[in-house]
Order: sequence, then C-alpha cells, then structure tokens
Amino acid sequence: MEKDMEKATSSPVVQDIAEGQAEPNQSLKHPILQKLASWGVELHGVTPVAVEERTNTRYINIFFVWFTMSINLLPIVTGMVGTLSFGLSLRDTSLLIIFFSLFCTIFPAYFCTLGARTGLRQMLHARYTFGYYLVSIIVLLNLATIGGFGVIDAVVGGSTLSAVSNGNMNATAGIVIIAVLALVVSFAGYKALHQYERYAWLPALIAIVIATGCGGKHLSNQVETASPTAATVISFGGVIAGYMIPWAAMASDFAVYCHPSVTTARIFWYSYAGLLVPSIPLMILGAAIGGAVPNVPSWSEGYDKYSAGGVLEAMLMPAGGFGKFVAVILSFSLLGNIAAAVYSVTLNCQLLMPFLVRVPRAAFAIVYTAVCIPLSIYAAKNFFASLENFIYVIAYWSADFVSVVGVEHFVFRKADCTTYDHAIWDVPSKLPSGIPAIGAICLSFGLIIPCMGQVWYTGPLAEKSGDIGFEVGLCLSAVLYIPFRWAEIRYRKQL
Repeated sequence: MEKDMEKATSSPVVQDIAEGQAEPNQSLKHPILQKLASWGVELHGVTPVAVEERTNTRYINIFFVWFTMSINLLPIVTGMVGTLSFGLSLRDTSLLIIFFSLFCTIFPAYFCTLGARTGLRQMLHARYTFGYYLVSIIVLLNLATIGGFGVIDAVVGGSTLSAVSNGNMNATAGIVIIAVLALVVSFAGYKALHQYERYAWLPALIAIVIATGCGGKHLSNQVETASPTAATVISFGGVIAGYMIPWAAMASDFAVYCHPSVTTARIFWYSYAGLLVPSIPLMILGAAIGGAVPNVPSWSEGYDKYSAGGVLEAMLMPAGGFGKFVAVILSFSLLGNIAAAVYSVTLNCQLLMPFLVRVPRAAFAIVYTAVCIPLSIYAAKNFFASLENFIYVIAYWSADFVSVVGVEHFVFRKADCTTYDHAIWDVPSKLPSGIPAIGAICLSFGLIIPCMGQVWYTGPLAEKSGDIGFEVGLCLSAVLYIPFRWAEIRYRKQL
C-alpha cells in the first residue's frame, strides 16, 4: 500500500497538477468570498485537491474527527433500539453490536484512506465508478442519508434540551438551537471542523460518564425477554450495518488535505479506532438503558414525554441542578456529529447537478440547516419509529454503494490510486458511463426487496429469514457489477 503512495505522488497527472499545469480548482474572486477566506472559511469545494494543497501532517486529527462524531447520544439511541424496539436481551444485543460493528467499520475506515491517496472527496471519487451524470443518483441518496442522520441528531439534542427545561422550552426551540450551532462549525470548513472535533469529545465523554454513574444502579433492572428468533437477530444486525456503513459515503471528505506520504495503514487504523472505540460501548450502554426503561418509572415517564432525551434527563435527576447542566452538555455533544454531516452535505450538493459546483460550498450549509429544522420538528413526533425505519432503508443502498465502489477499486483499478486522473474529473467522455454500477444496484434490488423486513413492507423471504436485504445487497451488487463493467471496458477500451 505504501508503494501506492509513492506512485500516487510521482504519476504524470499528479506532477502536472503539482507544477500548476492542470489546476482543477475554480478561483473564487468575489470580495465577499475573499473576506470569508480571510476569516478562515474554506472556499475550496468538491473539486480535486492538488498535491501541493495536501499539507496536513497532523494525522491524529483523523482519529479525533471520527471519535467526536461517535461519542455522543446517537450510538446510545441506536443501542436502545435493540432492547426497546426489537425486544432483544441485553446480552444478545451486545453480542450483535460487537460482531456487526467490527465488520461494518472496515468500509468507512478504508474509504477514508482514499482521501489522502487520491485528493478526491468521496462523492467525487464515486464519479470514477458511477460516471459524470449518474453519480447524481448516488449523491441524492447520500444527501438523504447524511441529512437523515442530521435530523436524528437534532431531534435527540432538541428533546434533551426540552426535557432539561421541564417543558418550558419545547422540542422545536431545542432543535433550532442545535441546528444553528452546528451550522456555525460546518460553515467554516475543513480546518475549523478538525479543530473543533479535536477537543469537543472531552466534555461529551465526561458528561456520558456522569450520566452513567447517576443512573447506573438501574441498568441491571432489565426486562425479561423471550429467546430471540433468527429473524429478529438478523434484522437488528441490519440496524447496526445501517449505522456504520453509511459513513463510508463521506469518509474521504475528512482526509483529503492529509499529506499523500502518509501510509494507508495509519489512516485506516485511526479511522477504524475512532469509529469503533466509542461506538461499541455507547451502543451497549444504550441497549442497557433501553432494557431498563420499562422497569424504572422515572425513565419510562421521561421516555413517554421526551423520547430518548427524557430518559437521559431522568438518569441525571439524582444530581439535581448539576444533572441538568450535564444533560445540556450531552445535548451539545451531538454538534460534532451534525457539523461533520453538514460539511459533507455542502460538498455533496455541489455534485448534485454539474452547474452547482460553481456555488460556494458554505452556501449549502445554510440551505441544509433551513431544510433540516422543519424535518426534525416533524420527525420528533414519532421518533423511534422514524429512526428504525430510516436506518433500515439506508443500509440497503449503502451496502450496494461500498460493494460496487470496492470492486471498481480492487478488481478493475488494482487498488492503484494513480488511475483516478484529476484531469478528467469533469470530462464525461473520459469517465465511466456509470451504467454498469447503476444497473448492478438496480438489479440487486430485485432480490433485496423480497428480503426486506419493514414496518410498511415485509418480503416473502424476510418473513422466514428476517431482514437480510443488507447482506444480499452487499454480495449481489458486486457479483453483477463485475461482468457489466468488464463489458463496458471492452466496448469503450478505457477505464
């Protein structure tokens, strides 16, 4: 892999870019934009990052970005789904969390390494698989995914603030506060995001430890559960996959400014540990909380009134006023997650339609926030049902995405990052058509749909096996893509 790094920095295309012979960036000369740049706002959008611009050598920041994105209420709430919604025991939920997390985190961790090695944002990198035009379909799905996680974060943070105020502040006001604060961090861009994520995890960790200590005596008071069916076990595994794998569709966004001499292994393990180390224990903590909610009257009452935020506030009730302060810190712990998501949204929006690449990245942060707030207010009305359905659905397309992009990278490009030519990122005729990739994904849904197990639809295969749509998509899309892409290369005589 280190040889790939040497080739990536010595290829003629990269040398041309480094010497200024092929500059992919569009200069933004407007006085307002120049003023923003002087304040430290990142103006570089989704276009390729040239070698000379990849100067960040503080690689540990990659770990902290993922760590801060994960050490908040979102994995806790995801773990609660296993015991509170699926009715699994704490032991079974914990084992599923560990197994599926260890496997599914591989995808975003590896995709993050592609940022430093190629200088391409994740959805721009996807153009080299899905083509100039058809990548818009994937971008739209990714926007829905990232935006959906942002909505979940805003709802959890807003409901927690509402619970702390004993209803004096409604969830709507709390959602607005969380969304606007996240906008401030994401608006500034890559450097500000990395700086924020480097330190924001510490108060979040302290707050979670305090909350666990205050409510820990009730965690052993688990509800009795029946032995789980195989269908239930597999279905909850899909929820964990739906939480972990979608990060792959934004992973390289956080590493494009890393110096290309960094080893692939270093970025991989920083990313893998940053995601895994906080996520597993916090999801298991959430599972323990969810299993105890029906047996603890104050927690049950808090859940009925304010959903997950009410439970957390009830856990901190023994600490009095200090407990309310800690609950506020917990609600703000979600800012790191939302800010990173909004940052990726701004880059994705520039690829949704080709002409949007000329719109400044920061403008889309404002647009997303304006859309996120009303959606979050609506989702707050039936939170856990919305969360469960959302995570289920995104597991399907994201599994297909990582499978197809992975096959393109390892099978057809031989994991050689020099094949991602910066000079053709906006040349439709030089990029793949995208038909093999979209065709493989669409055809895979012919089998995914019968394997789906949703509240609104349960396929005939899922009735017997549980929801195995994620597993089917991961395997079938790869099998289908290989002959389709091979035929395209033979026909076009180019990658």
